[in-house]
Amino acid sequence: MSSASENECRVLLLNERDPRHPRTGGAETHVYEIFGRLARRGYAITHLTSSFPGCAQEEEIAGIRVRRLGRIPIYYPRVLWETARQTRAGRFDVVVECLNKVPFYSPAYSATPVLALCHHLFGEVAFQQVPWPVAATVWASERLIPPFYRACPFVAISESTRRDLVARGLPAERIVVSHPGIAKPAHQADSGARREPGVIYVGRLEVYKKIDVMLRAMAKLSEEFPNAPIVIAGRGPARPALEKLAQELGLEERTRFVGFVTDAERDALLAEARVCVCPSEKEGWGLTVMESNALGTPVVATDADGLRDSVRHGETGFLVPDEDIDGFAERIGDLLQDDRLSQTMSAAALAWAKRFDWDRAADDMARSIEMTRGRV
Repeated sequence: MSSASENECRVLLLNERDPRHPRTGGAETHVYEIFGRLARRGYAITHLTSSFPGCAQEEEIAGIRVRRLGRIPIYYPRVLWETARQTRAGRFDVVVECLNKVPFYSPAYSATPVLALCHHLFGEVAFQQVPWPVAATVWASERLIPPFYRACPFVAISESTRRDLVARGLPAERIVVSHPGIAKPAHQADSGARREPGVIYVGRLEVYKKIDVMLRAMAKLSEEFPNAPIVIAGRGPARPALEKLAQELGLEERTRFVGFVTDAERDALLAEARVCVCPSEKEGWGLTVMESNALGTPVVATDADGLRDSVRHGETGFLVPDEDIDGFAERIGDLLQDDRLSQTMSAAALAWAKRFDWDRAADDMARSIEMTRGRV
């Protein structure tokens, strides 16, 4: 790597996945929206990430140098070695570690300052997503975050994540909140237009996302809305079980599993739906909420960490207790039935989404990086 100019900031980014990974999700969208902007501003960014079948060992994505260090069993040991080696060689000014899967514990071996970017921590939710030995490892690894990261500055993407970090013992004064932005949608929404009754879920198909709650709620509404379409957009290991459940509930004929969709396709689907449903047990923020709101689509979501930050209850959507199928059915039914309520919430959702901007989020990150580096 060539030597840096006086004003260039060289950032080593640690995140398990990159946008081309088949299991990429909202965290990767967030990271690349922000760090792609920083790369265009002149930051030199290298991302150490994991490999997947058919991937290139190195490539450039959004101006970021991506280095893939191998599949998961060897990825984490190699990250430790590469981070220690390259920071000791003076090749980076700041390490930005993304805390959204297994911690890297980079403060223990990085020779340059570490900034932690926390989307969310799993806690006991891990036991609903992966086999218990893996979940136990994740849970135990998160218990070590306070002693390893207590001296580090943090960027949290929501107030819920900040509260979680403080509750775990991290100093509140070291944690700043920077909400994710929202890209300008490909479709222009009309909050005054009447949409036909229909619901949509967008995101990874994981057990902890509890998409079954949406299906069960729609089954309760079948008599009132027998033809309301149900769209499930995304990919993930929970799909076969969800397809089976849709069949068992008598929803098979009107439930569409559309798989992975492009941003433009997602926007078109959201613009058609009357309601977006987010029954997840826990989120860092709820990027899908904002993507839906930007298309004027109200959201019915679980009253859970992250989602209670992105959904304004009674204004841009509704929050419902976790796994309350009757509650989800009631709130979804309200929006499917009441045109005036739907249109009022649609207008409020559009106004709320306009507050969030990726350039502002990139400004926040640049400020945190420079403070970590000691330049401000």
